[in-house]
Amino acid sequence: MIVDKIENAQLYADLSDDIAKALAFLKDTDFAQKKDGRYDIDGDNLYYIIQRYQTKPIGQGKLEAHRKYIDVQFVADGEELLGYAHLENLETQEPYNEEKDCVLYEVSENITNVTLMPGTFCILFPDDAHMPCRELNGPSNVLKVVVKVKLGK
Repeated sequence: MIVDKIENAQLYADLSDDIAKALAFLKDTDFAQKKDGRYDIDGDNLYYIIQRYQTKPIGQGKLEAHRKYIDVQFVADGEELLGYAHLENLETQEPYNEEKDCVLYEVSENITNVTLMPGTFCILFPDDAHMPCRELNGPSNVLKVVVKVKLGK
């Protein structure tokens, strides 16, 4: 997992061309007036989802991971806590759902909590189980953009 401020996006351009595109797009786009939903950049290879929601208590969260896509999550407004754990020692709660590209894991005591503030992004790879949308200091209204970067295209 990588966490940084969007103004440092150029530091990660060498990870892959698509991650570089995703970060440049996030840095240069105002999402405030766009509606929630999916938007294609390069079809199923590179697309983004705009989400508006209110954060929830960490005790209501689930750890998830993806196999087909890297998540580049960007908080445009609001604040949230993101729980993180490496898959290494996690127990599966719900098996992999290929259609949703998601596997759920039991919540571990070894979760690292990461604070995401406006202008912060994180890059989550397939070994990075994550619990998004959690409260930091009580409920917060969040505008988040998640860019999905297809692996091995």
